Amino acid sequence: MSGGFSNKPKILKGAFVEYGLSIPPLFVVFQFNPEQLSRSRNLSISAQGQTPPPASPGTAAPGAQAAAPVAQPLTANPLRALHQELDDLTEIRERQIVVVNEETISFEIKLDATDKLDEGDVITSQFGLAPQLSTLELMVHPKSESLLGQALSLLGGGGDSFSFTRSDKPPLILFIWGRKRVMPVNINSMQITETEFSTDLNPVRATVAVNLTVIEGKNLAYQYTKAMKEVMSVLNLANLGSITDVIIPG
Repeated sequence: MSGGFSNKPKILKGAFVEYGLSIPPLFVVFQFNPEQLSRSRNLSISAQGQTPPPASPGTAAPGAQAAAPVAQPLTANPLRALHQELDDLTEIRERQIVVVNEETISFEIKLDATDKLDEGDVITSQFGLAPQLSTLELMVHPKSESLLGQALSLLGGGGDSFSFTRSDKPPLILFIWGRKRVMPVNINSMQITETEFSTDLNPVRATVAVNLTVIEGKNLAYQYTKAMKEVMSVLNLANLGSITDVIIPG
């Protein structure tokens, strides 16, 4: 036994993997799994037959003079008026319009080249974390801007035909987080903070903060993730007995 306990469970790693074949292929397996994921989903709710009130009533169009905001009574909100009008929750549910926005996920990826430097890894000794950081950066750049892709296209190989995604768009990324979550995502933002450098100024420690939007729909990856979520919800029925500990209004 090389060390540690033989029955120690293997910890899966999160990863970003580009969907579709392309040159260069893009994938980054997280060296350290993020300590936390922040997931959020916004809903827009309005009354049936009414449009939601604008987010900024006093905002004027570009070049136009903004009018002074006019004080409105609380009941001017159609949704609030609907809630005050009806006493049947079932009818309120039927007359509310709910728009569910796609889920967003944010987290930090931590990278540290110390271990590989101690092991004498040749690539890390020469370039530090540059290969991993460069791959992450390329995930938000259109493939048409890739010098390697342009060169292959001129040589008659690769090019647009070698990718399942359009070359004038950023690559489509799969965020893989364990066996139950394989989510196609758009990367909304990426902030790279390099915190330590080698003698030739290659980064050896860095943190990458990312914000993602999950691409929800009929695609296979999302449907798989959604199916696993529904299975987990069914398993929650095992806790049905605990409902007796809840005081439900009569």
